[in-house]
Amino acid sequence: MKGIVLFFCLYLFLVSFLRESNAVSLVQNNGVYIVYMGAPDASNDGIKNNQADLMSSLIRRKKDAIVHSYKNGFSGFAARLSEAEAKSIAQKPGVISVFPDPILNLHTTRSWDFLQYQTDVEISSGPIYGSGSSPNGADTIIGILDTGIWPESESFSDNDMSAVPSRWKGTCMESHDFSSSKCNKKLVGARFYDDSGEDDRKPFGSVRDQNGHGTHVASTAAGNPISGASYYGLAAGTAKGGSPGSRIAMYRVCTSDGCRGSAIMKAFDDAIADGVDVLSLSLGSSSGLEPEFSNDPIAIGAFHAVEKGILVVCSAGNDGPSAKSVVNVAPWILTVAATTIDRDFETDIVLGGNKLIKGGGISFGNLTNSAVYPLISGDLAKSEENDVSEKNARSCVPDSLDEKKVKGKIVLCHNRDEGYSPSDKLEEVKSKGGIGFILVDDNARTVAPKFKSFAAAVVTEKDGNEIFSYINSTRNPVASILPTVSKTKYKPAPVVAYFSSRGPAYNTHNLLKPDITAPGVAILAAWPGNDTKEAVLGQEPPLFNILSGTSMSCPHVSGIVAIVKAQNPSWSPSAIKSAIMTTAIQTSNLKAPITTNSGSIATPYDIGAGEASPSGAINPGLVYETYAADYLQFLCSIGYDTLKIKLISKTVPDDFSCPTNSSSESISKMNYPSIAVSNIKENETKKVTRMITNVAEEEATYTAIIKAPTGLEVQVIPNKLVFTNNSKKLNYEVSFKSSSKPVGDLFGSITWTNGKYKVRSPFVVTTYL
Repeated sequence: MKGIVLFFCLYLFLVSFLRESNAVSLVQNNGVYIVYMGAPDASNDGIKNNQADLMSSLIRRKKDAIVHSYKNGFSGFAARLSEAEAKSIAQKPGVISVFPDPILNLHTTRSWDFLQYQTDVEISSGPIYGSGSSPNGADTIIGILDTGIWPESESFSDNDMSAVPSRWKGTCMESHDFSSSKCNKKLVGARFYDDSGEDDRKPFGSVRDQNGHGTHVASTAAGNPISGASYYGLAAGTAKGGSPGSRIAMYRVCTSDGCRGSAIMKAFDDAIADGVDVLSLSLGSSSGLEPEFSNDPIAIGAFHAVEKGILVVCSAGNDGPSAKSVVNVAPWILTVAATTIDRDFETDIVLGGNKLIKGGGISFGNLTNSAVYPLISGDLAKSEENDVSEKNARSCVPDSLDEKKVKGKIVLCHNRDEGYSPSDKLEEVKSKGGIGFILVDDNARTVAPKFKSFAAAVVTEKDGNEIFSYINSTRNPVASILPTVSKTKYKPAPVVAYFSSRGPAYNTHNLLKPDITAPGVAILAAWPGNDTKEAVLGQEPPLFNILSGTSMSCPHVSGIVAIVKAQNPSWSPSAIKSAIMTTAIQTSNLKAPITTNSGSIATPYDIGAGEASPSGAINPGLVYETYAADYLQFLCSIGYDTLKIKLISKTVPDDFSCPTNSSSESISKMNYPSIAVSNIKENETKKVTRMITNVAEEEATYTAIIKAPTGLEVQVIPNKLVFTNNSKKLNYEVSFKSSSKPVGDLFGSITWTNGKYKVRSPFVVTTYL
């Protein structure tokens, strides 16, 4: 419950949400365990019989024991079990894993224009955007696992859309507040999940979004173009999804208790049978808590979805900027980090003498434009009761300020005390009679926290120090806080969002994650029309809202996937992933390398292959296809035995067996669009191979361009690839040799180009395992 409560605090302060939203609880599982039994037709009828026998045995003991059964994309069930029963079932034939039902939480207009503006690849096939009737993205179906949807939003109307594709087999579940007529040619499917059992009676559930997150995500991925959209006049323009011609299928897996793993797996199972083309998940576990793959509902569901030709896109998490914080790292998942766009929400502060400080955040305060309001810093407003420290007062933590000193003033507060949220500090100022609030926080300055009707702004440490100096050098310091205005063409952009989770993967070596980055800061998208909690005082609830998080970057990439799929329907999930990764952008609108929030040059641990390019991915020239055999070898490399792998996958050949020398170092040789090599020693050479496929029509010769860091010798053999009609797939080898004692992480890239296309793969070579 804590995670959702914190999520709703996002309405007042986005920063609180970003730090708390992706917590995972493995304890409060209400006695529900997930029993995973692999592919539905593995060993033919044996697994089906085992599953049926186990479920029947449980039902005989307790009628409502079964919560969900999985039978379409994979086999298994979720059931109410005692710990002893769970341990007993784990020993049964055909059972891969039994684990407590985890609770995962959410990773929570201008962004699409910015992406298109940033793209430096010209595509002759024309624009990728259009109306809902545009062929671009048309008839692709994006399945979204989230908090539900607000079907009345204009973003989901089906005006001018063609009939629903006949291959769609999904349904529109009814409830007390959601009739089947709410689905249409745009919103083609809607399912919800609760733990009331396997029958059709769902007394508590509904697919209607009572949270907002799912509506926001869905419209970002595939919402119709809506002119005149804004958040109370800010970010005004046309709000549109990345693939407006796509259909949406919503799978509501999150409730007020969080997002249960058993529901997530059931949604995967249903979506595979329903006929979706893309699955988008803006949720996951916390950094450092991601379970191993056979106990991970997202990794399990995604594996079987990819086997069925469905690309799964997941958010990387909001636990940055710490290293090893990225989640959803399975190689069959497209993992998305978050960056800014070229829009800034500017809330200016006027000091005495007409000195202007450019702050941020979103505030609709009604102070005058002149600096006439008394200004004080938290330390000078310290309460003399309860032994309040100067540090706590400077941070304006609860019960630290003196009402007599604060009343009628604007208060400057630092955000160095992480034990309290910014909203706690704002409330302290308001409760003591303050009329304005200035928060000093470099990170919060970048994500546009919302203050609603209260006059408030966020400033950087540098600007905060200037305000602090003004207060201490002036007898009667005064200021005012102006209403927020939105500024476009802000530079630099993109910048890596401070909250975006970073690589390398915590438990998975020799696999570079995240894969890609996309806009995830201050994104405008559709919102439930009845959300009075989000309404600014005296106004109607907003129809569009501004949120930040990798939750927002994930559907940007899901929309791009739908576009690429529509243009190239025969491509495999891995080919589409490769197209997006190898055509990514590495420069900002300053024509300089993308940087992090701290100003350092972003590495592949921050942005993966780079910023996603909507148009470049449609026609990449070459692609890396990661085949089922690669994923099976990956499972061998992380310690799974042949018997377990044959239960997991239906694609395993009868003569398959794990190599005797399988290790994590074997992962480097997986045919992946990026390269990661670890544990390299001085003067040691390590080699990897890749196979690349020509997906362009013409014959072509590509040359390798190597960008290597100092101290690392990189060689590509051959350094030219000649593709003909008879030679569409070619192999090459990359050797890495440290010419001196290597230190830390060494980043570079290999780009194949024929003058028309540039096909780039980032690499990282490390000195540790």
